[in-house]
Amino acid sequence: MNQPAVAPSRWLRWYRRSADPRVRLVCFPHAGGAASMFRDWPQWLPEDVEVIGVCYPGRQDRVMEPCIDDMGVLSTRIADVLQPFAGQRLALFGHSMGASVAYEVALRLQQRTGGVPAGRLFVSGQLPPHRVTPDDAHLRGDEAIRDEVRRLGDPNAGTVLDDPDLLELVMPAIRADFRLIGTYLPRPPTRLSTPISAYTGSEDEDVPVEGLREWAAATGTAFDHRVSPGGHFYLLDDPEALVKDLAGHLAVGSVVG
Repeated sequence: MNQPAVAPSRWLRWYRRSADPRVRLVCFPHAGGAASMFRDWPQWLPEDVEVIGVCYPGRQDRVMEPCIDDMGVLSTRIADVLQPFAGQRLALFGHSMGASVAYEVALRLQQRTGGVPAGRLFVSGQLPPHRVTPDDAHLRGDEAIRDEVRRLGDPNAGTVLDDPDLLELVMPAIRADFRLIGTYLPRPPTRLSTPISAYTGSEDEDVPVEGLREWAAATGTAFDHRVSPGGHFYLLDDPEALVKDLAGHLAVGSVVG
């Protein structure tokens, strides 16, 4: 097996470690988001579930690294890091842009191993690959990007967008993420050999339930979905409810691997 070109410690942030984990839950943040959004999740999960956040280049302690604005490049590099875990009890969760990245990582792991890339894929706040609707905000400049961030309703974004010093620090990563998702074009989905659970907010106009259900076309096995109260960032309103639902799917005997 090829060793990853970049040490896993650069890409992965462990919010709970286990000497013998039953499941590793690897979490992918949204555009402009950081791995730290998952740091509180262990309190709602069994102790034998490791919780790992993916840290994209250009943010947190990687702020001086060049950002990646291409889906193929980003997902391939993350797959390099996660490949040693493939075929074990691995689960992937992604929100918004992170859901698309998680799907692409699972697809690459499946192509490399020829087996089950992960025990379950959780996708949140995003449409499946054949239904994505690329936004052109990245072509219209920083103000258009900021307007889109505000429209999506991230409750943590207001402080950053209104502080010139913070905005200058994080804007390169936000630009890169919006270009990445804006150039991620619709295509027929490749079916995963991994069950998929899909989530959206009841008031998320970008991810209506009828579109969410189409994630079923991206798996050759089990599919289920859940609608929670709230908008695009419903998971920040009540993270406990979401994580406890994930825990049910991660219960003993329910994860492939």
